[in-house]
Amino acid sequence: MRTDEQERLISLGDNAEELLSNKAFTKTINGLVEATYNAFVNSKPDEAESRERTYNHYRALVDVVNTLNQQVAVRDQIMESEQAGDNSQEEE
Repeated sequence: MRTDEQERLISLGDNAEELLSNKAFTKTINGLVEATYNAFVNSKPDEAESRERTYNHYRALVDVVNTLNQQVAVRDQIMESEQAGDNSQEEE
């Protein structure tokens, strides 16, 4: 039997997976990463503040994607744990 928290985490994982598999989302993220990279490498040596801002923008994008991937992984762990519990009950 799932707890309310497990249900919430599974729902988050489902939503995260849906978003990560959405082509518009991945194109947008990839476009933003590319634009941020280009802004970083094309900055002038005296534009340290600009480079720092673009680096922080890049890190934010990476953090969003990593958080979504983590939510999917948590959901998968809950599901695997449930399956392992079901299999052990069947063996008894």
